[in-house]
Amino acid sequence: MSVTAAAGFTAGSVNAGLSSSEGPDLTVVVNEGPTFSGAAVFTRNRAKAHPILWSEQAISSGVIRGIVLNSGGANCFTGPEGFQLTHATAEKAASLIGDVGATEIQVCSTGLIGELLPAGALLHGLESALARRDDSPESGEESARAIMTTDSVPKMAHATLSTPEGDITLGGMAKGAGMLAPGLATMLVVITTDALLPARDLDAALRAATSVTFDRLDSDGCMSTNDQVTLMASGASGIAVELGTFQDSLTGLCAELAGQLLRDAEGASHDITIEVRGAASEADAVAVGRSVARNNLFKAAVFGNDPNWGRVLAAIGTVEADFDPFAVDVSMNGIRVCHQGQPDRPRSEVDLTPRATHLLLELNAGGESATLWTNDLTHDYVHENSAYSS
Repeated sequence: MSVTAAAGFTAGSVNAGLSSSEGPDLTVVVNEGPTFSGAAVFTRNRAKAHPILWSEQAISSGVIRGIVLNSGGANCFTGPEGFQLTHATAEKAASLIGDVGATEIQVCSTGLIGELLPAGALLHGLESALARRDDSPESGEESARAIMTTDSVPKMAHATLSTPEGDITLGGMAKGAGMLAPGLATMLVVITTDALLPARDLDAALRAATSVTFDRLDSDGCMSTNDQVTLMASGASGIAVELGTFQDSLTGLCAELAGQLLRDAEGASHDITIEVRGAASEADAVAVGRSVARNNLFKAAVFGNDPNWGRVLAAIGTVEADFDPFAVDVSMNGIRVCHQGQPDRPRSEVDLTPRATHLLLELNAGGESATLWTNDLTHDYVHENSAYSS
C-alpha cells in the first residue's frame, strides 16, 4: 500500500519517455478532498533545483491539491527554461484537475543534474497520467515505481491510527538510493493521510517526524539538490485527530520508509545503526554520530568486516561536543571493545559479517541520546557512481 492507501487520494503514472526506463517515469498524486491541507520540507542545499524553488514558494499557502513527480531528470542548473518548465507543469496540472491554482501544485524531479527535460513529452505525459488516475492499490504502487532512479525496489508504507471516532490511514512512498545525507529529507517522499488537520499542524508534525528519521539517515554524506518530503491531508475520514497522536504515527511511517532507503542504498553490504548515549545534549549526540557516519575509514573497515574501533574514536575526536574522548565506551555488535579509552574485549570476538551492524557509543557525559543510520563504503558503490552521467 502506498499513497492511495488513505481515502481521498488518486494516483496516475505513465512512461513519458523522460528516461531510459521501460517502466513509468512520471506520476501525479491528487488530493480529491474534501480538504486540501499540506506541508513540505526541503533540502538545505543552497544549490536547489527549479522544482524545489517553485514548491518552496507554492507551499506558503498551506494548500496542496496535487503533486507531480518525474524520474527523468533533476531539472537543476538548467537555466530560465528549467524554471519555466516547472511553472508550466504546475499550470498544466492545475488546469487539468480543474478549479485549482498553479500554486496549489507541488512539482518534484529526480535524476541527472544539468539536462533540460523535454517539455513536450513531460506535459503530454502529465495529461495521460491525470487521465488514468484512480485510488487503487495498484496505482499507488505504480506511482512508487515511477519515481525510482537507481533504486532496486519501490519503497512504500502505510499505517492505521485507531481513534475513538474511527480509523485514520496514512500512506507513503519514497525514492532514494544514493546522495542520502540529511539536508532535510535525502530523497523524494510523498505521504498522504485522510485525517482532518490544518496545514499548521501538518507542518509541525512533519518537521518533528523528519528530524528524527530522514534527517538521521546519512548513507554517503552527499546532499541532493532535489530533496523534498510532502505531506497531504484530505480530511476524508472526517476525524480531527490529536496532533501528538498523529505525529507519533507519522514518525513511525517515516522511520519505516527511511529504513527501506537504508537497506537499498547504492552498493551497500552493511546497514549500520549508530547509537550514541550519555551525551550532554541531543545535538551533541547527533554530531558525534554523524562524524562516524561520514568517516570513510570506518565505513571501509565495516565493509571489510574489520572491527577497527580506533577509527571510531578518531572520528568523534573531531567533534566540538561536550565529552572526553578518553572516557568513551565503544561496542560493536554487542561486544564492548573499548572502555574509557582503553582496549576491552578482543576484536576477534566481534562478528561483522551480518548485514545489520550496530555501533554503540557511550559518551558518559550526560543523559541525552540519538540514533543515526549509515552504510559501508564498497567497491560497488564506487563503481555505480563512477559513470552515472555516461
